[in-house]
This record gives sequence, structure tokens and C-alpha cells, in this order.
Amino acid sequence: MPWRSQLGFYFDDLETGTGRAINGAVAALVLGSSAIFVAQTYPLPELVRSRLNQIDTCILYLFFGEYLLRWWCAGDRWKFLLSPFGIIDLVAILPVFLGSFDVRFIRLLRWFRILRLARIFSGNHNSDLAIVLRILFTVAAIVFIFSGLIYQVEHHHNPLIFHTFLDAFYYSIFTMTTVGYGSVVPTSDAGKLTTVLMVLTGVALIPVQLGELLKRFLQSTNTKNLTCPGCGLATHDLDALCCKRCGMPLPQ
Repeated sequence: MPWRSQLGFYFDDLETGTGRAINGAVAALVLGSSAIFVAQTYPLPELVRSRLNQIDTCILYLFFGEYLLRWWCAGDRWKFLLSPFGIIDLVAILPVFLGSFDVRFIRLLRWFRILRLARIFSGNHNSDLAIVLRILFTVAAIVFIFSGLIYQVEHHHNPLIFHTFLDAFYYSIFTMTTVGYGSVVPTSDAGKLTTVLMVLTGVALIPVQLGELLKRFLQSTNTKNLTCPGCGLATHDLDALCCKRCGMPLPQ
């Protein structure tokens, strides 16, 4: 296998040790940069804040290099550029190209970097654990992104209410679950628009994800691991006598 194709394989592989190491390193960088964003919402000494900015800049350029490698290894490069993951990767590195433009716009973009983890959770694994992890990641990513956005657009307008990321996270949870909390309200137009999007997302998406999660838990408690000798299906109902796929009697 040509080494370019081999590198492209490892970028999307989670089975081999090399593939897991590469994707694990990318995941660690994403989580590290996200932790930096959260930490910078708190009062920090200038030296610490400067060091965190330097680390985040290094991570950004590592992502830029990774993006170029993924593009170079792609069989269809235009397809990669226009794919959902390609667009997410591009959004993650846009600050490289927009460094001289509006800083507030760049800070909004960086909260979407967490979506890069979606590539890891979107594999072809259809086990109950893999599906549950995808659901949990989807909910966590939605809450994280909206918390970052509402903090970014409201902090300068309403610093006493949206003082840190925790304040924004608290607001996002209550808003997206449509519980509401009257003393915490956005004052800027961007904050109000973000809140509307949060409510719509909370109503349309989160109940579906949580419902699917509950469904998976119920299925796991009502099934048993018993491999069919005919077709190899590994999961069956607790009271099953025959395989639900091929009809062959199951070993009891």
C-alpha cells in the first residue's frame, strides 16, 4: 500500500494500534483546546493566560497541518473539502486565515472545534455501547457549543450574569430543557437569537437523543448475549428459543 494511502487509512481507522494512536492524539488535542477555552473564561494571571494562548496557537497549527495531510491523502479531494467532516475541520482552522479580522468572530468559531470528535464517534460500530456513546457525545457537544456561544456573545454585555463558562453552562441547561430561570436573561440581540436557537434545538433534538438512549438501556436489560449457530447474530430476547433473523433453534 502506498504510504499516502496508508496514512489516509490510519486517519479514519480505530482498529489498529497506529490508527487508535493517531485519533487518540487528535481527540486529546481537541479536548485540550476546549479545556483552554473554558479556563480562559475565568480570571487568570496574565502569564498563565499568555501561556494558554500560546498552547492553543500551537494546537491550531497542528490542526492546520493535519487538515492539509487529510486533504492530500483523500482519494477525491473535492469530496473531502465538501464533506461534513471536511467542513468541520475547516471551521476549526479558520482562525489561521482570519487572524487579522474581527476577534469576536474568531472566538465564536473556536467553540465548534469540539465537533471534530464526531469523526471518532461516527464509526461503523453498531454495538449498544458505541450507540450510547454517540448519543451522549451528541448531547454533550450541543450543550458545550451553545454554552460557549452564549458566553461569547453575552459576556461583554452582561458580565455579572454571564461571568464564567459555568454561568453560561447553567443557563444553557435550563434553557435547552425549556425549564427557564427568570433572573438569567440575555440582553444583546445576538444573545437573544442564540437563546431562540437553543430552545429550538432543545425541543427538536435533545428529547429524541435522550429517548433513543432510554430505548437502548431498555433493550440491553431485555436481551441476552447468545450467538446463533446459523447466522451468527449475537443478541436475542431473554425468552427467545429461535433466532429472530434466520429461525434456527438457539442453544439453551
